[in-house]
Amino acid sequence: MNSRVHPQWIEQHFAWYRAAWIECGELIDHYGFKWWKKQAPDMEQVRLEVIDIWHFGLSALFVEGKSIDAIAEEIVAQLEAHQPSGLDVREATEALALHALQTRGFSPALFHDLMLAAELDFDGLYRAYVGKNVLNFFRQDHGYKEGTYIKNWAGREDNEHLVELQATLDATAPDFADNVYAALAQRYGEALAG
Repeated sequence: MNSRVHPQWIEQHFAWYRAAWIECGELIDHYGFKWWKKQAPDMEQVRLEVIDIWHFGLSALFVEGKSIDAIAEEIVAQLEAHQPSGLDVREATEALALHALQTRGFSPALFHDLMLAAELDFDGLYRAYVGKNVLNFFRQDHGYKEGTYIKNWAGREDNEHLVELQATLDATAPDFADNVYAALAQRYGEALAG
């Protein structure tokens, strides 16, 4: 997806850390923080924000001259050396955002704390990441960059449709990503026609 937005995305040194901490704010909004009103966490949307954070955080780890294998080894080493904090969703999100702001980087270990707090395991991370990546391609294919894409269909945001559609698909299928795209295309077409 990054290559679609800019072919030389690694060399551009985009502020991935900034996108990650902004997504942390969006996550907190879905989880709830307003003690002065009744709020219920929308955990599906929280998990989708976790996926957005993962995308930007993972992108931040890519630097010129570093191989994918080296990045993977660094992530594994950080996770193995880290003792989970046991923080709740808000605290884990704030810790990750603070790290991003202070270092202009991304911490896979602190991200793992957030995953645990949001009750998201690595299989769930994979499934949701593939789905969100497909949705991002779908958005681009349907005018997102040009401003013609309609993000709300039938009274709900596309993220909500994605979660619902993914629940009906087999994430272990070799054509999982293609199936997600096809399901989105069908529902989007029906929503616009109806």
